[in-house]
Amino acid sequence: MTEDRVYNFSAGPSIMPEQVLQRARAELMNYHGSGMSVMEMSHRSPVFTEIFTDTKEKFRSILHVPESHEILFLQGGATLQFAAIPMNLMEGKTADYAVTGNFSNKAAKEAEKYGSVHIACDTADTGHNRIPTQEELDLSPDAKYFYYCANNTIYGTEWQYVPETAVPLVCDMSSDILSRPVDVSRFGLIYAGAQKNMAPAGLTVVIIDKALAGKELPCTPQIMSYETMIKNDSLLNTPPCWCIYMLSLVLDWLKEQGGVEGMEQLKKARAKRLYDCLEESRLFHLHALPGSRSDMNVTFRTGDPEMDAEFIRFAAARGLTNLKGHKIAGGMRASIYNAMPMEGVEALVDTIKEFERKHV
Repeated sequence: MTEDRVYNFSAGPSIMPEQVLQRARAELMNYHGSGMSVMEMSHRSPVFTEIFTDTKEKFRSILHVPESHEILFLQGGATLQFAAIPMNLMEGKTADYAVTGNFSNKAAKEAEKYGSVHIACDTADTGHNRIPTQEELDLSPDAKYFYYCANNTIYGTEWQYVPETAVPLVCDMSSDILSRPVDVSRFGLIYAGAQKNMAPAGLTVVIIDKALAGKELPCTPQIMSYETMIKNDSLLNTPPCWCIYMLSLVLDWLKEQGGVEGMEQLKKARAKRLYDCLEESRLFHLHALPGSRSDMNVTFRTGDPEMDAEFIRFAAARGLTNLKGHKIAGGMRASIYNAMPMEGVEALVDTIKEFERKHV
């Protein structure tokens, strides 16, 4: 990291690769001789059309998205998808929802407006500190789809397996997409807000099996219709052009790191270093249980809110920022997404040990 930058452990918008930011800065005023910034371009201009098409092709290649699935570049974040998914896929009937954190709970409540929601599991009774096993899932025979959130940013848990169901899988991968290989063919729909592992906030990527489109409720707005957006190649309205461009740069960077296969090895190394440190700690303890722990969001605390606040200030003074946990969970949360260098994790480990020496 350059001397004037901090290690940003924010859960999102999150750290971006420094190489990507430097390239964007170099191209900011005049993109490839066009005489203008990408932020100024018409989304239907030949120059931006090339950016759009290239980004889509890169994304399909790096995540190995089959031709059976369409890639959409949308807006509205996960919150819009909470409604768009049941509007398009539920057909006013039943869907299974796994509630393993705050956002899957919000998604389930939103879906209740458009059909019958069957809760396949709910880990609220243990503070969302674990992921249920396959055997614990209560699957309904008439569900239109099974919904789950792959990684829970607030509580620091992550599904280490893909659920087995007889119906299409719908997955929110906002905080762990592009961090490991995914067999996209097993999913009916995957979506992800870009602001954690892909690009600045404002872009939502949806990957949908084209066979599922065209069954939306009559009340579905055209901007939320998957069939309409597929037919218009995400260009029904002006897309988030700058974010799509930034995703293209991130995908180039990701390829240089060995793609999602290489990124998986890097994320495992970062997570192991931090978890090993916290497991050995006499002051800090982890929230998520072994076997359910996220490689993206590490949640920990001392058990004393005042001590937690002191640690957050202590770390910030050393250039480690945004370690405060979500307001509904408290404690600390270190988000170590794809762009977090190992040096940042090492700096956090050193800070944890230094703080512990002063208080134990």
